[in-house]
Amino acid sequence: MKNYLNIALILFASSFIVNAQTTDLARIEYMNIPFSKSDNSIQRYRAFIQAPIPLDKDLNKLIVVGLDYRYNDINIKDAVPFNPDIVSSTQRMEVSLGYVWKPQNMENWRFGVRGLARVASNLDSKITSDDMIYGLAAYAIYDRTDESVDKPYRWIFGTEYTTTPGRSFPLPIVNYYREFAPNWTYTLGVPKTNVRRYLNDSHKDAVQGFVTLDNFFGNIQQNINIDGQTAENISMTLILGGLGYEHYFTDHLLFYGYGAYTISNDFRLRDNDRNDIYTINEDASFYVRGGLKFKF
Repeated sequence: MKNYLNIALILFASSFIVNAQTTDLARIEYMNIPFSKSDNSIQRYRAFIQAPIPLDKDLNKLIVVGLDYRYNDINIKDAVPFNPDIVSSTQRMEVSLGYVWKPQNMENWRFGVRGLARVASNLDSKITSDDMIYGLAAYAIYDRTDESVDKPYRWIFGTEYTTTPGRSFPLPIVNYYREFAPNWTYTLGVPKTNVRRYLNDSHKDAVQGFVTLDNFFGNIQQNINIDGQTAENISMTLILGGLGYEHYFTDHLLFYGYGAYTISNDFRLRDNDRNDIYTINEDASFYVRGGLKFKF
């Protein structure tokens, strides 16, 4: 039962591609970026929860329901050619519904699909159609993390498509996880690649080095005109590398903290064809994120 629910949660964690790699049932999280060479900063507050619902006694079929909320507090103190109060915050509210199943005579394979509906906007007024994003994903997992394998491993393959403006193509998902030595693991994939070292045999404490992506997107309900061009959304894309620490208070409840530095930073206003209208920050900056997770 535990192994199967882990696979279900890997498939359907309620956020973007990163949560195809997690077994979180619930999370609360804080993130802070104090931009370098700037007085600007972003703080993000996040909470999500998800629940697997078995459809048969053998757990060969499950539905997974997810809820995700993110609030971005955007502080633009530098001089800019627009009113920063218009984009002082964005919110993301998402509900997802997934279905995962185990085919007969394919013991190590799991398959699943997931649909989502998301509001991503500065929400100056009531929700409009421009604030809505819809998505659909399909996944396949080949899992050999059982004790019968000398060096346990897992493959995840998939694709995900959303109606985010300017993105008219599905994104591929490939992820490989391996336990390569006692108390050592690594993961290769997008959006996160890491090497983890457990500090004790009980696996209560771990450190990791990682490279990952982070981003946000929000529709601007009051479009911004800059030099004759119209900015319709605000977004940020980061590539960052850093170190992390995890501590388990119990078998299922843990604290995590990450400190990183951005390798690439693009914080901008865009139109709905993904053309940059104005770059707010692009210098490499520090990045801090931490919180509490409840895992199966």
